[in-house]
Amino acid sequence: MKRPIVLPLGGVRGGRFLLFVACLSLAGLVCAKTERVIIQGDHGKLVAELQTPDVLPKKCPIVILCHGFTGNRNGGLEVGIAHELEARGIASIRFDFNGHGESEGDFQQMTIPNEIEDAHHVYEWVKADGRFGKIGIAGHSQGGVVTAMLAGQLGKKAFKGGVVLLAPAGVIRDDAIRGQTGGQQGSLDDPQNPPEYVEVWGHHLGRDYIKTAFWLPIYETAAGYKGPACIVHGTSDRTVPYTYGLRFHQMWKGSEWHLLDHYDHGFGPHPEEAVKLSVTFFVNQLSR
Repeated sequence: MKRPIVLPLGGVRGGRFLLFVACLSLAGLVCAKTERVIIQGDHGKLVAELQTPDVLPKKCPIVILCHGFTGNRNGGLEVGIAHELEARGIASIRFDFNGHGESEGDFQQMTIPNEIEDAHHVYEWVKADGRFGKIGIAGHSQGGVVTAMLAGQLGKKAFKGGVVLLAPAGVIRDDAIRGQTGGQQGSLDDPQNPPEYVEVWGHHLGRDYIKTAFWLPIYETAAGYKGPACIVHGTSDRTVPYTYGLRFHQMWKGSEWHLLDHYDHGFGPHPEEAVKLSVTFFVNQLSR
């Protein structure tokens, strides 16, 4: 199968974006084979997109893709990685966390711990399905924190295909302690006694999110993972300074570290570079 086009972030959004990306062709490229899947999550049903090669091999390798804060499964990075993997015979499943996209749940009740549970439910669904072999997992920003912590909880036997962190938001706990939420400095006078919600980017970020973030053992939990990993970050990331990604690399011995000069939190100006690095890592791990 020929290589599909990878679109940068900030392109066509929502359902039109998925259709547009899936059906782009280069010299007769066949549209990706996708299946809408409903999975029971921690706060209701999760809507997911399972993407597989046109001819599904026995025990096909698969990668779970976790989007970031206020995002959804149709983000440019997630869709780009899914299409590049599919072109190389690797399946993927990307899903909306509770309170995001089409999944059930109230955004105000969303927390990182219940997002970890959502991702765990997706992992268990993949394992139980029977069609798939080695499993990898990738996450961007807050999805990177979820990915790292779930990997730490389940260990390398769960993710034999490896772990990819894209601009992982290890800053979340420090931001909560400083009284910052979503990069908005000074939004909380007393982070240990937060209000019912805080307005962040047009969303109501709930009290439980802030209280759990204050005590969130991000690196302590992630340290339980001892398998192959790849961390990608940009030097111009103003949302999550690259030193937070570097800390994962230093903690996970033998992990790959890619620091992209002048790239921002969404890997602008060329997000396809982050897609390429992620896919190359997974192809190497899943083909072993």
